[in-house]
Amino acid sequence: MPDPTRPWQDESLSPTARADALLAAMTLEEKVAQLGSRWIGHEVDGSGSPDAEGDVAPMMDVFAASGRVPLADAARHGLGQLTRVYGSKPLTAAEGAAEVVRQHKVVLERSRLGVPAMLHEECLTGFTSYGATVYPAAIAWGATFDPDLIERMAAAIGRDMAAVGVHQGLSPVLDVVRDYRWGRVEETIGEDPYLVATVGAAYVRGLQSAGVIATLKHFAGYSASRGARNHGPVPMGRRELMDVILPTFEAAIEAGARSVMAAYNEIDGVPTSGDSWLLTDLLRDEWGFTGTVVSDYWSVPFLTMSHKVTEDFGGAGALGLAAGIDVELPDTLAFGAELVEKVRRGEVPEALVDRAAHRLLTQKAELGLLDAGWTPERSVELAADVDLDAPANRELARELAERSIVLLEPGAHLPLRDTGRIAVVGPCAADPRTFMGCYAFPNHVLPHHPGHGLGIDVPTALDSVRKELPQADVSYAAGCQVTGDDRTGFAEAVANARDADVCVAFVGDLAGLFGQGTSGEGCDAADLTLPGVQQELLDALLATGTPVIVVMVSGRPYALGHVHGRAAGLVQAFMPGEEGGSALAGVLSGRVQPSGKLPVQIPRDAGGQPGTYLQPPLGAEDFGITSLDAAPLFPFGHGLSYTSFAVEDLRLSDKEVPTDGEFAVTVRVTNTGERPGHEVVQLYLRDPVAQVTRPVRQLIGFARVALAAGQSRDVTFRVHADRTAFTGRDLTRVVEPGDIDVLAGTSAGDLPCRGTVRLTGALRTVGTGRRLTTPVEVGE
Repeated sequence: MPDPTRPWQDESLSPTARADALLAAMTLEEKVAQLGSRWIGHEVDGSGSPDAEGDVAPMMDVFAASGRVPLADAARHGLGQLTRVYGSKPLTAAEGAAEVVRQHKVVLERSRLGVPAMLHEECLTGFTSYGATVYPAAIAWGATFDPDLIERMAAAIGRDMAAVGVHQGLSPVLDVVRDYRWGRVEETIGEDPYLVATVGAAYVRGLQSAGVIATLKHFAGYSASRGARNHGPVPMGRRELMDVILPTFEAAIEAGARSVMAAYNEIDGVPTSGDSWLLTDLLRDEWGFTGTVVSDYWSVPFLTMSHKVTEDFGGAGALGLAAGIDVELPDTLAFGAELVEKVRRGEVPEALVDRAAHRLLTQKAELGLLDAGWTPERSVELAADVDLDAPANRELARELAERSIVLLEPGAHLPLRDTGRIAVVGPCAADPRTFMGCYAFPNHVLPHHPGHGLGIDVPTALDSVRKELPQADVSYAAGCQVTGDDRTGFAEAVANARDADVCVAFVGDLAGLFGQGTSGEGCDAADLTLPGVQQELLDALLATGTPVIVVMVSGRPYALGHVHGRAAGLVQAFMPGEEGGSALAGVLSGRVQPSGKLPVQIPRDAGGQPGTYLQPPLGAEDFGITSLDAAPLFPFGHGLSYTSFAVEDLRLSDKEVPTDGEFAVTVRVTNTGERPGHEVVQLYLRDPVAQVTRPVRQLIGFARVALAAGQSRDVTFRVHADRTAFTGRDLTRVVEPGDIDVLAGTSAGDLPCRGTVRLTGALRTVGTGRRLTTPVEVGE
């Protein structure tokens, strides 16, 4: 029988009714406490003194004082969330579980009502915990063009997190890339809204299938900062925001996402963490979102400290709460005692506190945290037997890595032969950390805990090539480091290359945080030149006359115009994770048939022209009005293999459809080569005449198709007129009558199949509930 004095524990009631009952039993202080969080041990040196070089979140040194509040004091009225118990220092699953139990017990015993706290962790490249699988970075997910695979990966991540008592994961990143120089490109899925939306929604479905809440971030516009500066202001109009940035979040919410993270940035002078239009009017009133909005770490006090729109943290808390933030992460600074006093003085309506607390309590009921039988020990009972880097995880990481590697150009020397002399050169050849993103535990936390190794087995590219090609004579010289100007290793590298039959140069990035790497959060680039002296190293190797295959291992695209035409082959690997070495070796040897596609363009010049492929006519076409070339070196969606494909025979079901109708687009894809492989058939639309400027082409559908040598298959896309919608002059989303060009092929730059469909009838207004996806069928 449920305790009649605690009706919120009655599992026969709906989560909403249970939240109602619990909220009614709470004091104001207890309700406000649910809006806060506590990060135990975020003094990175363990002594309580700040150490900026150990930061794993922005400005941790500035907020060090909040990290000295004992958990018992922070939880005296209860607590909303516990922050990163596993993700802050190297703990085994068993050690982490014991600490989770300890912290839960403090919260339960210290507070009057004993309401458990939720536990959140990072999961951008897998569960950010010591010894957990490091999957490829999110930019590599985009390169797979394989949402089903990403859903499987996310489900595996979710199962591991759920086993050790984690309730919420801070992923996926749904920011659409707008400037390749931005450090967090590696955390994004790419530069196209539809690719980001479909892959991101798949991640949401996978993670939440395991009972772990997915958190969409960073809402919104964060990736479009001026000059690519982290936290920089975003000079973006409402139309671009609605057509490029927001659809990814809308699609993930439609997929069932239960949490959204408010971003650090401002848009046109309004900080997003204090923007009621964004967090309430749009997100909740228009889209119907019913989950929780959490702050990015310290984004609420940043309203005072960085944006200067409030005088103090109390004012920041009031503004963030009114805008629609429900929970302050990672520690309580603005949703604390000052907020309570503002409510008591009548400066903040208590109804706003109730609104936020009810949302979080409803989520706790949904997760089972309000059940009478919930205990800290039961929440982690699977931790003793969990293997966070199990063989099945590694196999999944390998499959994802293999599908993400992009063969830009095979040249005349790929695949490699298992004979002769191969010189392996470059700073990414023997450093396994270069395979992992900035939120992978070995790069995110372990640099501040020497002596713990990587916590997982990560074979290097060098070791993998030697294993892959045992008959070849493989030499090695780093040549230089990823950063710095030390050229003393050039001579050995050049000598090895000169003596070899072929040279394979592994160059690119080493991820880090806040200037401690070349890619990652706070590691923005001035231009798209390779970091350090790597470009000089490539020039020296190319001058030897030995064929040089360039393998780019990076978190962002770098300009390759300087090596294109001189290199014997070009391969792009976007931080391929712990199995990246084996995957790269397999692609180089030909054992793995490459099938990755570029989720971002590869620029020709370091200045980054033309930016992303989503450009109106003046941004993409040459009218003879500028000396800058708008053409990329390799376009969005590009990727070759060791076989060849043809996309042809475009068939349209209709030449005309009404503005609320649907038409089918069918093409035939054929493997015209001698080896089996996968091709990604891509469908783009172009609106040749519209009331506002439109992209010269925009992806609206894709399908990964497996084909045996000589095999052909039909691919049919079902395109609803909603897929042509855009934000018009009055900022209303419309479907406009007129011609729509249909283009199909294998990249944004290779679209041999073209046709036109005319939309007829009246201008049609659309909004929430419109079709956000393009169903696709692949014939046998």
